[in-house]
Parts: sequence; structure tokens; C-alpha cells
Amino acid sequence: MLNANRRRVTSRGTTSKACRMISCMAALPEPSLVLSFEEARRLVDEHAARLQPRGKELLELLESAGRVLAEPVPADRNFPPFHRAMRDGYAVRAADLAPLPATLDVIGEIKAGAGQDGLPTLQPGQAVAIMTGAPAPPAADAVVMVEHTSPVGSRVQIMKAVAAGENIATAGSEAKRGELLLSKGRRLDYAAIAIAASTGRSRLLVYRKPQVAILATGDEIVDIDVPLAPHQIRNSNSYSLAAQVQMAGGEPVILPIAPDEPQRLRELIADGLEADLLLLAGGVSMGKYDLVEPILAESQAEFFFTGVRIQPGKPVVFGRVPQGRGRIADEQPASTPEHVYFFGLPGNPVSTMVTFELFARPVIEALELIERFADSKVRFFPVDATVPLDGVVSGLWRDAVMEKDAQGQQRINRITYEICALQALRDQLRCKEIWVAGANRYRNPDEDLPADFEAQRTPY
Repeated sequence: MLNANRRRVTSRGTTSKACRMISCMAALPEPSLVLSFEEARRLVDEHAARLQPRGKELLELLESAGRVLAEPVPADRNFPPFHRAMRDGYAVRAADLAPLPATLDVIGEIKAGAGQDGLPTLQPGQAVAIMTGAPAPPAADAVVMVEHTSPVGSRVQIMKAVAAGENIATAGSEAKRGELLLSKGRRLDYAAIAIAASTGRSRLLVYRKPQVAILATGDEIVDIDVPLAPHQIRNSNSYSLAAQVQMAGGEPVILPIAPDEPQRLRELIADGLEADLLLLAGGVSMGKYDLVEPILAESQAEFFFTGVRIQPGKPVVFGRVPQGRGRIADEQPASTPEHVYFFGLPGNPVSTMVTFELFARPVIEALELIERFADSKVRFFPVDATVPLDGVVSGLWRDAVMEKDAQGQQRINRITYEICALQALRDQLRCKEIWVAGANRYRNPDEDLPADFEAQRTPY
């Protein structure tokens, strides 16, 4: 368990005073590691696709809601197990309804929950009153809805014809015994919980939530319950990130605020690297006291990029550290991953939220083995492409745009709306995502699509 307040006795304690200064830190990564949005996102997805969950746990059915399934759930029997009426009405032989109106003898009634033993067998000219969910009697091949009938004593008059098979779900038509109903990697929403319950599963094996350490940095940052001095800022980033981590399926661990002091920052980063993923908010810009990258470099960090050409969110860092750099060697478990990934996110609150959604969320989802990494591909549209989102997001988001500023950098316009639009897309498209590069916007439904649109579209 990650313990942010535990003090360590390691070889760092013998480091000379001089080598605790910034001048003795490892070399910073090359400035060429500033990438385009497309390059950076593709790089994150490539690494995320290689990640695996850190374990499994068996939970009670309701406790597993919102978690990611770690085992297949097959049908334990045919669904439905019998020919089932889908409407209240009368079970009939479809051939008996010509000509209309047709009058049939009612020979009984079948309620939902009735056993199949002793059901009456229809003869020509007969009908049985039946309830939704009840087993259809032998020889009945359709159900006439009660709205299209008129009872006349012990008989019923049928005013509308039905085709054979209408309003009856045949045995095994929804799923056959042994057929896969829920696959590994499925996020267990309420529909999945219902499916699992229908198969008699009171417990489910799920992947352990990835533990995500969150470290806010900066002398100006204070806890939210501390009285503020004029120059201080409350630590909103740790809480927004914790909420985003929870919504992505992770378990957030908020570390103490790291001051702009190398030794304490070094200790807290080492604590954070005991988690499955480390998120650092602030300290990754070009200021004199932005110390995060040099300290990560001390831990043999491999930097994949140190900036992305988007605004807001340009000073975002992505990399990994060899496993064990954040933990005393003899505390290492027997089986651990080779690396711990980290993101350095900008300190601006909006930039922090946006860069989490664009880059960190896919890594958290991969650590849960969410199914989209098994079969989905992200497609980046050309600069002049038009993206259709009708029926996917509400009209409020169709005005959100990605545009280029005077320096040619991609800028997210109407940023608050864009965060919501990204979330709406992810919720609706499930295994697919659409990212729009350059000066694109979400299409107005009244506009015509370009003639070559189908060639540009990512299927979903």
C-alpha cells in the first residue's frame, strides 16, 4: 500500500549536500520531444495497449458495478428457456385468422410463471388467453395483442391478422446455453449487472482498480482547509484529478503537496512511483523553479514527450521509470511490472483537466484492461475533414471547435464545452474515439457532408 507520509532510509540519505542541488541533477530531455497532438496521443495509445492489470478480486454482484470484468460470463441455459409470449393477448395459430374478423374458442388462460406441464394444445379454431412472459402453448405460433381482440362470452373475436412467430420469442432466440454474454474487459454497467444476475452469478471476478498517485507541486499551493495568504492558491488540481481518476475507474491516492525544494519533491515523487501510475500537477513548465523533469531524470526516467503543440496544455510530460526506483529494494513484491508510467500535467486547472482526458485516461483504462484496447483503433482526421456526431452528442456540443492559432498550434476553443464533449463522445462511442486535428469542428446537422466523406470516416 502506498504510504505518502512514510519516511525512508535509502542511499539518497548519503548524497552530498552539493549533489542535492539542481546543478547536480541528471540532464533534462531534449527539447525535440515536443510533439504534435496526433503524435503524442498515438504514442500514449501504443504504450497503453501493452499494459496489463495488476491483479483480480472476487466481489459481490452489486459491489462489482462500475468495475471491469476479469472473466467471461456465459449463458447458463437457453434464453428464453421456452417459447415466451411477448405481449398480453391470445395465443393462436396464425392460419386460423383468415378471413377477418375471426372468432375462436378460448380454452384456457396462461399466466406468467406457469409451468410448461399441462399446457393446453391448440386445435384449429382455438385460442388461449396469455400474459406477457408466459410460456406459449403447444401448436400456438403467434400472439394477438389484446388491443386487437374483443371477448364474446367463451369466445374471442380477432380483428387483426398476425404472422407466424409474431409476438413470441422462441426458446434460445436471445442466447443459447454456453453462449458468451459478457466478455472479459467489459465495464460492468447496470445492463451488465442485470445480465450477470440473469445467469445466477452472485459474485464476479473483476480487475483490481489501478492505483493512481496524484502529486500537486509548488510553494504557492496549499491544502483546501488552510487559511489563505494573498499569494497562495488552494489545491484544486489534486481534487479534480482525483475525481477524474475515479470516473476513469482508478483509485486515486492524493499525496502531500510538494514544495519547490528538490529533496522533499524527490521523496514525494519516489512515493508516487509506488503506485500504478503517477500524475504530477505543475512544475513541468520552463520556470526557474520547475523541478519535476530534472528529478524524474535522476530516477532514470525515459521521456516520450515533454510537450504537445496544443493550447491549453502544451507543457505536458509523458514517460516511465524503471520499477523499483520509488521503493526500497527489499520491499519489492516478487512479481512487478518493469516500469511505472507518469504524466507531468500543467498546473493551470483547465489545462490539467484537459490533458488528463486527452492523455492520462487511456493509460488508466488500459490498466483495467477495458475492452477498447483489444479491438479499437484511433483515427486522426485530416485538417479539412468534417466529423458527423448527430445522435452522439447533443446540439450544445456541436459548436465546439479545434482551431489553429497564429503560431500554428492547435487550440481547443470553448474549453469547458470541449471537456464535456470529449466525455460525451467516450460514453457514447464505447470502443471508439474520434479526435479532430487542425481547424475542424463538429458538424452542424443542417450542412451537407462532403462527397468523399465515407473515405474519411472511422467506422464505429
